[in-house]
Amino acid sequence: MKKLVPGLILAAALIFGGAGARAEEPGVIKLGAAVSLTGKYSSNGNFTRKGYDLAVKRINEEGGVNVGGKPYLLDITYYDDESTPARGAQLVERLIQQDGVKFLLGPYSSGLTEAIAPVTEKYGIPMVEANGAAISLFQKNYRYLFAVLSTTDEYLRPAVDLAAALNEDPSKLRVAMAFENDPFSQDVRAGVMADMERHGMKVVVDDKLPPELNDMSATLTKVKALRPDLLLVSGHDKGASLVIRQLADQRVNVPMLALTHCDSARIAETFGAAAEYALCAAQWASTLKYSDPLFGSAADYAALYEQAYGEVAPYQAAESSAAVQVFADAFERAGTLEPDAVRDALTQTDIMTFYGPVKFDETGKNIKKPMVLFQVQDGKYVVVYPQAFAEGEIRWPTPAWSERR
Repeated sequence: MKKLVPGLILAAALIFGGAGARAEEPGVIKLGAAVSLTGKYSSNGNFTRKGYDLAVKRINEEGGVNVGGKPYLLDITYYDDESTPARGAQLVERLIQQDGVKFLLGPYSSGLTEAIAPVTEKYGIPMVEANGAAISLFQKNYRYLFAVLSTTDEYLRPAVDLAAALNEDPSKLRVAMAFENDPFSQDVRAGVMADMERHGMKVVVDDKLPPELNDMSATLTKVKALRPDLLLVSGHDKGASLVIRQLADQRVNVPMLALTHCDSARIAETFGAAAEYALCAAQWASTLKYSDPLFGSAADYAALYEQAYGEVAPYQAAESSAAVQVFADAFERAGTLEPDAVRDALTQTDIMTFYGPVKFDETGKNIKKPMVLFQVQDGKYVVVYPQAFAEGEIRWPTPAWSERR
């Protein structure tokens, strides 16, 4: 992206004004987003907004984007979808019809993205989203939907593969599962079911958790009685917090525990020793060896985010920043702000970002970026899988509560 120097441009315009020279004022590309700033998804919704805002700030500081030879700055119009799909769809209609927004950034969660995608398709508005991973989104022939993150079916597959690799006979492994009854978590379940079938593993618990999740005692009672080798849980940040707390309270021993949303639930920071040994599926880690000209390395991004917001950068923010970068790249390559031309440019995206590689297939999925597994070790999130990205060795099996220090 070409850097503009407004002060120098203005000075030149003043000096040569008599000769008719004028500085070209940058235009504005208006993006829109309905994000969960209140309600069930508010913590991750706020991470999403912070990621968007940080990318816009950084791109604008570097002079914005050049579209067909004209400079543009980015600006985002936000509405709070209140963590409600129907409200999200209503607000996206408002952004398009009343606010004149031609380019959409996605909401938080697969359920809200499911609600919004038909609206953007109806009006032919490109949407780059970072927090709707449900595989079902990419099975509906949407033409204007693009996602920078790995899809749900990939989230906990690394945990199944890791468990298989650590055991001589994976077909003897017994697995307990507890997944929230929402599009995201049920797609995570579908992914691990396919992987477990490949390894010949046996499912001994397969529970659906309610959306308003407040207690997992019934599931954990079964886990305690059946003593599975692996427990898989997906219930967003609330589910991650709940299972860590109740496993400790009920002294349930499981050799391997793998979760989604560990970092946004801050299980290591909140639960201390109770969170040790937990495996956490993640889209991104600040230790990964990705980099780009805008943010630098993944570690550089994490440092910039922490400086801006006073908190550790979660992957929800990182992928949100990457979504803005993808739009900026497409604007420049399209050379126009006509939505269909930008949509066509998005289909040809093939870039490296601090968040990882981004290349879309014909369904709008990012087919280049892998998931990673953290493990909580001594209060820190350490990447342990896949081996190409590992910072340390996995600690396994998890010792019984009576043997923990």
